[in-house]
Amino acid sequence: MSVGEGQTEWRITDLDALFEGLPPETRALAGRLFDVTSVTGCLEVPEGMRGWVKETFGSVEAVQEQKIVRVTNRMTLEGTLFNDLRASRPFDVADGEAEDVLRPEIEDTRGEDPFCAPEERTPADVFGRVRGSYSVTASNVAKYDGLHGLVVFDEHDPLSFTPEKVDDYISVALEWMEKALEEDPEAKYPFLMWNCLWRAGSSVLHGHAQITATRGAHYPKIERLRRAALQYQSTYGSDYFSDLMRVHEALGLGTTPSPGAARDVRGFVSLTPRKEKEVVLLGPDLKEPLRRFLADVLGKYTRDLNVSSFNVAFYMQPLTPTKEDWSSFPVVIHVVDRGDPANHTSDIGAMELYAVPVVSSDPFQIASLLREG
Repeated sequence: MSVGEGQTEWRITDLDALFEGLPPETRALAGRLFDVTSVTGCLEVPEGMRGWVKETFGSVEAVQEQKIVRVTNRMTLEGTLFNDLRASRPFDVADGEAEDVLRPEIEDTRGEDPFCAPEERTPADVFGRVRGSYSVTASNVAKYDGLHGLVVFDEHDPLSFTPEKVDDYISVALEWMEKALEEDPEAKYPFLMWNCLWRAGSSVLHGHAQITATRGAHYPKIERLRRAALQYQSTYGSDYFSDLMRVHEALGLGTTPSPGAARDVRGFVSLTPRKEKEVVLLGPDLKEPLRRFLADVLGKYTRDLNVSSFNVAFYMQPLTPTKEDWSSFPVVIHVVDRGDPANHTSDIGAMELYAVPVVSSDPFQIASLLREG
């Protein structure tokens, strides 16, 4: 069995077989990085439910025996549960319900939102504001950390972005980080996040991103990843991020920038997503090639995958030298779908908070759709 770039019929529930079909060296690498187990969940469907089950899931048999696959990253202990019943459902990219709900609210709040006039209706940081071509910074009223700012987009519609605008938002955020460092030289650990719409945790509809800078050590999840990567390198003499990228690419889960883009900027659809449709981007720095790649992925997300509410998280090295070893740590960008804004059910419960994410979208199908897009 071979796993080629053109394969589109694979599913996450085939992962154990896909590992077996890899070339020996890559198969060993995949086994080093990931643990894959599966179990069958069984139930009995009463006669009164059979009609609904057939209409919803295609057959009674599909529900009576469900294959559940658990993928765990051995280095970071990040993991995900995939249900064969969920992963095999047709993926609907034509649902207009979210747009029907969003568009009136976006237009109704245009001009009324405090972020529509940030200079007058938002506080400034003690070191002032940073202004770009398409955005301006503000200070967050209820702070996560001692230094916590906002990049407020000029455009009210949070989904109306272009590569040039995304480039500007990141450029403004990086300048804010430098000013924050001047204000507090110990605040050298930055974090940039973009929560789009309320499903993603945003309390303000108007497009914006958030920036923090912390002292003493990086935020725990970023520090944990740094330590795991260093431990991997010490144990196996190989770069963790390169090997992670290699396994995903070998399985057909890689995603690449437009032709002509920098070769050291890569991405993949994650085998251990935190929630739906997670894409991870890697680059040596947060310069223009990686920014453009992010804008391209977000464009496909919103255009081809019917995503409207999403999170973007930027893992970055400290702004100045520290006692810890960050020499092999790249910029890591996580992009994840947070679901239909019209859906009142949260996508995160006790399982996700305290055990392991449960994900419906199939990484192989997402990778295929991103390639087609």
